[in-house]
Amino acid sequence: MEIRRAGAADLEGVKKLLDQVNLVHHIGRPDLFKKARKYSDEQILEIFEDDSRPVFAAVDENDRVLGYAFCEHIEHKNEQMLADIKTLYIDDICVDEEMRGKHIGTEIYEYVKKYAVSRDCHNITLNVWSLNPAACAFYKSLGMEVQKYGMETIL
Repeated sequence: MEIRRAGAADLEGVKKLLDQVNLVHHIGRPDLFKKARKYSDEQILEIFEDDSRPVFAAVDENDRVLGYAFCEHIEHKNEQMLADIKTLYIDDICVDEEMRGKHIGTEIYEYVKKYAVSRDCHNITLNVWSLNPAACAFYKSLGMEVQKYGMETIL
């Protein structure tokens, strides 16, 4: 397996995984998530080219996408309340449901972590929905800790 920046040739594989992520969210919270892909083909290709929003793909020897991490550089500088830090935000991370349990997600995360260190980032952040306790457990197993909670009351 190789982990590298995603490119146009990875579009179909990435779309398949985006659909898997969407389905988990849609089934878990249909009141919030439509059954729809997060990005259009054009948006995905645009993101692939954007160095401020790197996408890393884990691919097999046939270049089949096994997993990905959509990331975004966020920098706080000269703000009233927040310290000057660089954060690498993981907007979306997924391993193909057929490939789970093979430590691919861990390898993707470790790759992202090395990338963040190489870019002098202070931390890596992500959001995880409570509807997905397996994902919460996975992130904790990587050493991630809760930074903040988002609360709601459904009316």
